[in-house]
Amino acid sequence: MSTLEIKDLHAQVLPSDDNSEPKEILKGVNLTINSGEIHAVMGPNGSGKSTLSYVIAGHPRYEVTSGEILLDGENVLEMEVDERARAGLFLAMQYPTEIPGVKVSQFLRSAVTAVRGEAPKLREWNQELNSAREDLSIDKSFIARNVNEGFSGGEKKRHEVMQLSILKPKMAIMDETDSGLDVDALRVVSAGINRYQEDTNGGILLITHYKRILNYVKPDFVHVFAAGKIVTTGGAELADKLEADGYDQFIK
Repeated sequence: MSTLEIKDLHAQVLPSDDNSEPKEILKGVNLTINSGEIHAVMGPNGSGKSTLSYVIAGHPRYEVTSGEILLDGENVLEMEVDERARAGLFLAMQYPTEIPGVKVSQFLRSAVTAVRGEAPKLREWNQELNSAREDLSIDKSFIARNVNEGFSGGEKKRHEVMQLSILKPKMAIMDETDSGLDVDALRVVSAGINRYQEDTNGGILLITHYKRILNYVKPDFVHVFAAGKIVTTGGAELADKLEADGYDQFIK
């Protein structure tokens, strides 16, 4: 069993120039995720959902001003980004970065080596890579392409879930993994997320605007995020209420 605890977390985004002041985004986030749980975080644009994911992962533009993030009792905020990944945290980004000149196969093997502490044997690695690729209905030519370069929205999200299935983290933060997906791709990606959760009993923080992915990835808890914090929590039925009536009822 693993536990990710976020306690009274406050964080600000640092300015991109010297003439601006830092802007507070997170204003007291409290959330606990245990192994095997799926937590959906829903909220309007600009509420701070993606900022929460960046702060957990250690993005350098975001500064924690108070509060704690603990993974199995260890202070995540004292870890570098790579240390957080090796400790068992994973972020599927809303806008994955292109990495020209780096093949998908090279990228994934390097990531696995860093997380596991040793390089997988080549024959076993090829079997593992092909199995993950086939599970997500990804063409064989995909692994020879440069990471995210020229990828469609659906290909980028499948690649994120492919990483998830191979790295097998303790906790997965999925930031709008459903954005840009058509119906067929949404089903494939959702099946990949469910497969990870079933195979590893990992915890999932699923950030989304819409209920549609929750038709396939069933949450144990739904949290409404507004003005930098969680304002209410419920079960899966809360997503239905949000779909029907919007966020205003909770924001006010």
